[in-house]
Amino acid sequence: MSDKWKPNDRRVRMLIVDDEPVICEGLRCTINWDELGVEVIGEAYDGKEALRLVQEHDVDFLLSDIRMEGMDGLQLAEQLKQRFPRVRVIMISGYEDFEYARQAIRLGVSDYLLKPVDIEELTAVVSKVVAVIHQREQEGASEEAKLWLLDMARHGLGYSKEAPASLHGIQFRILATQLENFQERYGTMPPDQYKAIQDAWIRTLHARLQRVDLRLVSVFRQENLLITLASSDTRLERRAWDELLASVVEPMHRESGLYCGASLPYDNLADTSIYCAEANALLTYYVLEGVQLLLPEYRDKIGMNRIMPDYDIAGMVQRIVSALFKQDQEELKTLVSSMFQYFREEAFLLPDIVKIYEELFALLRQRLRQSGMTDLDYGHNVMPNLNVYNSYAGLQTLVLDEVQQLLKLIDKQGIDKSYWIIEKAKKYMSEHYQSDLKASEVASWLKITPSYFSYIFKQSTGKGFTEYMNEARIDHAKQLLATTHDKVFEISDKVGYKEYKYFVSVFKSYTGMTPKEYRGLSASKEANKSN
Repeated sequence: MSDKWKPNDRRVRMLIVDDEPVICEGLRCTINWDELGVEVIGEAYDGKEALRLVQEHDVDFLLSDIRMEGMDGLQLAEQLKQRFPRVRVIMISGYEDFEYARQAIRLGVSDYLLKPVDIEELTAVVSKVVAVIHQREQEGASEEAKLWLLDMARHGLGYSKEAPASLHGIQFRILATQLENFQERYGTMPPDQYKAIQDAWIRTLHARLQRVDLRLVSVFRQENLLITLASSDTRLERRAWDELLASVVEPMHRESGLYCGASLPYDNLADTSIYCAEANALLTYYVLEGVQLLLPEYRDKIGMNRIMPDYDIAGMVQRIVSALFKQDQEELKTLVSSMFQYFREEAFLLPDIVKIYEELFALLRQRLRQSGMTDLDYGHNVMPNLNVYNSYAGLQTLVLDEVQQLLKLIDKQGIDKSYWIIEKAKKYMSEHYQSDLKASEVASWLKITPSYFSYIFKQSTGKGFTEYMNEARIDHAKQLLATTHDKVFEISDKVGYKEYKYFVSVFKSYTGMTPKEYRGLSASKEANKSN
């Protein structure tokens, strides 16, 4: 897909949202929006005004601040997702907050940029959004029946044009067919060669489904997704339908790796969009057991037994960041491989994996940006096409490629390798804070000199080793004082202070009160809450 706007394309309509008029004006005037194929329809100074303008002006996407009075950017994104799901959002924030990024990605925000906004970054992101919007609007086949079917498959209930007379019948069924392992087998094939495969695909499917009372129309919704509408002039029993489909799909699977999602039979052409979605969704279940003819009953049976475990995305991000800064390519391969082994063992569907993939890379970019990287691919947000990457292996290759690109970028930029050293140190310190841990011991464990460790620790955290450890220990002590009945000298020992008087002195210097006074204050607050 080209990111460059073409003169024949319509201009996409953008709204700028920020509660500071000077920021709105700056964003409007800094970039040549016309050159990007964008029409700025106006500015909104809060989320409620933005929603009104979206509805009135048929806005395509928003450039919005995240922190605003009243309805903020995240609340606005949530409202848009519910009421105007086609509207895309680019969020701008002055805060490097991991949780903001996580929430924004979960709300479908196209990208999350930090202030002050880099003009080249913003231009690149907007160009990709414009390209995605135009791609969404492209129409398929020119013939009337194919165009109608394609529109029903793509646009669903929003498309109300009456079906062409040639499609009318008594009973209908939608078939969604796909070739397995598409990226690995056909990803690098020349277009003309693959076009021949598509032509043979339609020709063979139609020939083997041929019956006097059956008419077939097929359109490629995407390069590896063929939607076929079967219109019957007679009412077929469900068993007869399924036997016919099995007799066609099984040999085609042996020959080409084709598999099929088949909707339930239905009687009203106006419901075609519903059954297109049903047949398409069934294809995602193929990765579980390789069932060639996927029927709604199989989905229901699998769905009843599927309990999806939570995946530790934050932990994987931490491990990947560490491997990236160590420039350890083999460790990265092992991490990605272990991740996908887990997905296979736990029977994750590909859409489940893509959600994790999107969140993982959003948080990964955020972590790397915090460590000083400035040249990340902020336009990454286009989701993997699951009709192309329609296998565990295909998605695994994609994820590994993305990670290796980051590896090359880090090597090119020469980011300070001390980042991962400090991350390891923090983890070690959090696990050993109860002992009388010294900076020299941590340095020895890291196999670096104490003076170098003290220097990079201060540079990274802004605090000396002793200050950092005291803060961590006092925070834990406060929690124990408020939630347990342990004696103060016992708490002192638990958080790593062997000298009781020294603990009291440090506690008071950080909190302004003694441990007993803090416990009394905490108890008083709890009592007031309960009254």
